[in-house]
Amino acid sequence: MNIKILTLAVLLVAAPAISSAASVYKWTDEEGVTHFGDREPTGTRSESVSIRTGKQSESKRQSAQEQVQALEDQETEESERKEESAQEEARRKQREANCETARSNLSILQRNSRIRVDEDGEQRYLSEEEIEEQRKKFEEIAEENCGESSEE
Repeated sequence: MNIKILTLAVLLVAAPAISSAASVYKWTDEEGVTHFGDREPTGTRSESVSIRTGKQSESKRQSAQEQVQALEDQETEESERKEESAQEEARRKQREANCETARSNLSILQRNSRIRVDEDGEQRYLSEEEIEEQRKKFEEIAEENCGESSEE
């Protein structure tokens, strides 16, 4: 007899805890009908409802499709950021190469050397005016590419 009473007492104490552990979801279908269920519906936004109070809980849960969409959006944004950083890296390397070339050409021009160029298959030397023009051109290139980039 005591075992039966003890078992009954344990069941009465455990029953509310077991029922409150279950989740109940509320959602509205395409036709505007409100549904309740113990399983979260797929393809529809649902809200968790407290069994004890009957009120909607504060946190709204996303459906599985919404979670997948959010994850895909996040991955897309991350890949775009990586692509942008790769483009910035390529621009930085190009600026460094342009800077080095311009400085090298400037050092040659500043040695007061005679500069020989090939034009139409014939070789000729640059005049002083042409050398000065080239010097200005390479100084501008060096100024644009050797300093810190403020465009980005």
